[in-house]
Amino acid sequence: MNKPFNPDDENGRIVDEPLAEALSRRYLAYALSTITHRALPDVRDGMKPVHRRVLYAMHAMRLNPDTAARKCAKVVGEVMGSYHPHGDQAIYDALVRLAQDFAQRYPLVDGQGNFGNIDGDSAAAMRYTECKLTPAAKLLLDGIDEDAVDFRPTYDGQDEEPVVLPAAFPNLLANGSSGIAVGMATSIPPHNAAELIDACLLLLENPEATTADLMVHVPGPDFPTGGVAVESKESIHEAYETGRGGVRLRARWEVEEMGRGLWRIVITEIPYQVQKARLIEQLADLIENKKAVFLGDVRDESAEEVRLVLEPKSRNIEPEVLMESLFRLSDLETRFSINMNVLDGRGTPGVMGLKGCLRAFLDHRRDVLVRRSNWRRERIEKRLHLLEGLLIAFLNLDEVIRIVREEEQPKAQLITTFALSELQADFILDTRLRNLAKLEEMEIKGEHEKLAAERDGIDTLLKSPARQWTRIGKDLTEVRKALLSARRTSFAAAPDIAEAPPLEAFVVREPVTVILSERGWIRATKGKVEDPSELKFKEGDQLGFLIPAETTDKLLIFASDGRFFTIPVDRLPPGRGHGEPLRLMVDFEEKSKILAVFAHKPGRKLMLGSNAGYGFVLPEEEAVASKRGGKQVLNGDALVCLPVEGDQIAVIGDNGKALVFPLAELPEMARGKGVKLQNYREGGLKDAMIFSAETGPEWFDNSGRKRTWPEWREWLGKRAQAGKLAPKGMKKFRAS
Repeated sequence: MNKPFNPDDENGRIVDEPLAEALSRRYLAYALSTITHRALPDVRDGMKPVHRRVLYAMHAMRLNPDTAARKCAKVVGEVMGSYHPHGDQAIYDALVRLAQDFAQRYPLVDGQGNFGNIDGDSAAAMRYTECKLTPAAKLLLDGIDEDAVDFRPTYDGQDEEPVVLPAAFPNLLANGSSGIAVGMATSIPPHNAAELIDACLLLLENPEATTADLMVHVPGPDFPTGGVAVESKESIHEAYETGRGGVRLRARWEVEEMGRGLWRIVITEIPYQVQKARLIEQLADLIENKKAVFLGDVRDESAEEVRLVLEPKSRNIEPEVLMESLFRLSDLETRFSINMNVLDGRGTPGVMGLKGCLRAFLDHRRDVLVRRSNWRRERIEKRLHLLEGLLIAFLNLDEVIRIVREEEQPKAQLITTFALSELQADFILDTRLRNLAKLEEMEIKGEHEKLAAERDGIDTLLKSPARQWTRIGKDLTEVRKALLSARRTSFAAAPDIAEAPPLEAFVVREPVTVILSERGWIRATKGKVEDPSELKFKEGDQLGFLIPAETTDKLLIFASDGRFFTIPVDRLPPGRGHGEPLRLMVDFEEKSKILAVFAHKPGRKLMLGSNAGYGFVLPEEEAVASKRGGKQVLNGDALVCLPVEGDQIAVIGDNGKALVFPLAELPEMARGKGVKLQNYREGGLKDAMIFSAETGPEWFDNSGRKRTWPEWREWLGKRAQAGKLAPKGMKKFRAS
């Protein structure tokens, strides 16, 4: 007879439980593991586990700045075998990044060999490269062998690894961090360490200092590749206050005169995390596609320093106008997103501002100071205890020698005769006789007094929080001297977008046809599409909208959730192939449907209507959105979006009743629900159209044939009336 299944039985191999609960519990465990052990840095040392393990393994291998470097393969093997049970390539990639001076503001690994470059080239294989720690890394590890931090068992339980590094400087903000976890991400820019330490000293002097006070010392990020930050001071302050925001970073450039009125632009610094080779390709594509109309040529003349040469098409254009166009069209200007999402001292993820991060670092430094002081005090106490026994032995040297020579158990006899402890007796017996003879009483007493004074100083320090903060301030001042370096990223006034040349001024005006499929794939082909039936789509897809436009136009897309989305036509993918999904360009809701797509015409007006039978007239300028998320204009489930080309509006409901009334009865609004178009007992609005009273309306029947409506005046009434049954065959006004 089979044994009945018991879920609590450890030998059970099958667990009967709902799938949703099993998935939820396991996915939660995976999410927590990703957040706490992979993606988010610790606010105290700014490290993720893999970086911390790399540095600790190199410390254990004694790869100090003053020693010879070792093969990176050796380091990666040690990390993988002892601390980090993941792929060797992931470990090597982390090690390489720590050595790249264009990725780290303060590199923590001194790499020898090919460790990649700013062009985006990969590092050489780990068997060819060598590495050792940098002085900055030693500052992060300072005190790790003095019980400064907690240790935990490694993955196999055979060794121990530090939970956090002692971190003598605020590495989280100094080198920055980035990562994507499950449901959260982090993006922290690098800063100047000397400025951060100045801000820490201000916090020690005035714990109530505000973010604005700290920004006197830390005006903004300091990227390793330099560049010019053009974000406003107010925006940076908000990012530092809330922990979320961003900073716009531009390439540094200068005009190089060539004589006879000729000039060219030389770029000496590019934005952080922009690959130079890819940037050059991007600029070349702009020239080829005639989007950068003022740029004639781009050349890379870089050696050890960045030097990109931009040749203008004409010397008559101003350099500022050329650069402004390139800033808006290429990665010569980027936006670094700030999301200071970190793990606190308890391992809890959360967003911190500038003050919170510095405060957490200072609290960590105090814990490290207290632990190192206690560790040192224990060593001093042990040494003092041994010196006291040694002094007794020196004063009674002849008797000690006699006991050692003649007694069968000299250790026990020494303890009994001189009232020594077991440690003191062992120390005396382990001391060579000739060394003991050379000892002098003054030397023993001198060392004893020196250590006793140091112990008393430590006791005073441990009893006084004020002295501890003073000591931390002195230590930070010394670290500041070691890390002092000039700021690389400068600041400039944020450009006034209103005064900047419009983007359309830099785009060649050409006719195009925008093609949007039913499944949301969009592209733009040059010229006019004569035969739509020849257009090709993915299997199962077909034409949804065909819109004539120009490259300088803005494409307006109206969705059933009442939002307008805006995409510049020149940024649409070319007509070759099937294009790209619209959802990659705008944040389009999964359940929403596209109701209308057209090129924006300034000054035009639109009539919007909802399923519930409400509507209003919208100036088209109010439909232009500046964000990916679109612009909410109509409240409710949208149904129609019609250009206002006439003076009458006809509506028909689900109940089959139609109503015609003057368009002037609809209010003009920027957004909202609107007013009632037609009164329904049940159902709602089915369709609407706008026409001129002079020409009369035209509508389409179910077979797609255009028909006139000469007797439309019989349905003329006031807005919000019920209307009367529509003519035979009229279900909708527009072709399906």
